[in-house]
Amino acid sequence: MAFKPQGDDASELPDNHDINVTPFIDVMLVLLIIFMVAAPLATVSVPVDLPAAVAEPRPAEPKPLYLSVQSDLTLTLGQDQVVTLETLIPALRDALPDQEQRILLRADKSVPYGELMRVMNRLSEAGYLKIALIGADKPADSRP
Repeated sequence: MAFKPQGDDASELPDNHDINVTPFIDVMLVLLIIFMVAAPLATVSVPVDLPAAVAEPRPAEPKPLYLSVQSDLTLTLGQDQVVTLETLIPALRDALPDQEQRILLRADKSVPYGELMRVMNRLSEAGYLKIALIGADKPADSRP
């Protein structure tokens, strides 16, 4: 049976005021699938053998100055000069008049973090701002 419009103008179809959202949903689902497939491909997980850098290595400091904090909180400047926290700065000024030179700070692993920070704060208050923390070299495959 065919649909026949009724009314004054029999040639007009009735207006359909409903929105057909099925195509919109189809497009959104296709886009969702595309993004779900493409997102893992955006991460770089390909192993690449990078070439070596051609930059000149920094020249080593002529005579590095070590400051060691031992497990009993004894401070040693250089190889054999034992100092206290109060006499550290005058001894450091005698050994290292240039405040721009780096101080290599070594600490025993049993030294509390607060004590190490006290030594670093004392150095920075005196104007020695280039401080490098030194750790033990471990093979790459051994982890703590």
